[in-house]
Amino acid sequence: MSGATAPAALEGLVDQPRVRDFLSTAISEGRLSHAYLFLGPPGSGKHEAAEALAKCVVCPHGGDATCDECRRVAHRTHPDVHWLAPGSATGYLVSQIRELIEDAGLAPIRAMAKVYVLERAELLRGTAANALLKTLEEPPEGTMFILCARVVEAMLPTIVSRCQQVPFRAGSTAAGVRAVLRSCAATPEEARVALAVAGSPGRAADYLSSTSRREVRRLVVDTLDALDRDDSWDVLLAAKQLVSAVAVPLADVKQAQEEALQESQDFLTAGALKQVADANKRELTARERSGMMEALAAAESLLRDVLVRLEGTGEAIVNEDAAAVVDRLAGRATTRSVVRALDAVARAADDLAHNVSPQLTLEVMLLAIKEALACPPSSR
Repeated sequence: MSGATAPAALEGLVDQPRVRDFLSTAISEGRLSHAYLFLGPPGSGKHEAAEALAKCVVCPHGGDATCDECRRVAHRTHPDVHWLAPGSATGYLVSQIRELIEDAGLAPIRAMAKVYVLERAELLRGTAANALLKTLEEPPEGTMFILCARVVEAMLPTIVSRCQQVPFRAGSTAAGVRAVLRSCAATPEEARVALAVAGSPGRAADYLSSTSRREVRRLVVDTLDALDRDDSWDVLLAAKQLVSAVAVPLADVKQAQEEALQESQDFLTAGALKQVADANKRELTARERSGMMEALAAAESLLRDVLVRLEGTGEAIVNEDAAAVVDRLAGRATTRSVVRALDAVARAADDLAHNVSPQLTLEVMLLAIKEALACPPSSR
């Protein structure tokens, strides 16, 4: 174990002590790499570590986790920390990478360095990957890239060879719950729900702090509970209501973007300002998609609890606060019908990945779940 004292921003990585100690040592010895490849399964803490490292890089105090710079990183509004996700269902777009490269050549706006976090980096392929290679090999001074992927085998060797690999071990549900409870005031039951909806401890903590995101999950539960009573028109209205609810948290993000853009007016050229505006628009689209995926995750979690009830294993359900809804659904469903409903959720996730409109995606999914759960109990 390293003797380096971890910056406050890294102290939250208690379930990944090797990663925490490795990064702490690199920071204390001034040996940070210009490119990292964070490897691990969903929920292992890759994104939390990327955020923590970004705080350490742009924070004037070395990652105290409390200053304005660190808060901006946590809220994804820091102008020098960029989060990228694949621009299409098939992967990163060449235009995304070219804009990244051009932006990397510009001076930082607030900090002394810039950080680019690429999510699902295994989808960095073809021309887009080739466009990034030279920048990874000869990055502009004061620039760091953090690529996040599940397994190294899914990455292009030419990308891997230009990055320092950092492996993350899979985290257990219990460890995830502990991580959530350390970072916010919540009950273990709330933490389990948040992990089911948001996926990782860091995102789960953010979810629990957002009244509007928790409201989306409540609407999902109520909608599934009412499907047996609703007609098709009611289902379409429910889908519209869910889409509107998902958009509520985006208002704060948009306001923060506009404020940051206003602050940048004196530093950036007109072309650079347009690039920032375009990137902001992509971020809003990505956040809307993320919110929709949380809604689908909430539906999937509830339906899996229904399966637990039907199979009678005695296993604890995740959605304990919605136990009455789980029992009602189990009382009128079958194992086969719930599996069909789960298939509808999976198809909806695939549709979102292929840029089908959120409204249409939810309408089709809810109607399919309604049809699936209409199976009479006697056929169980």
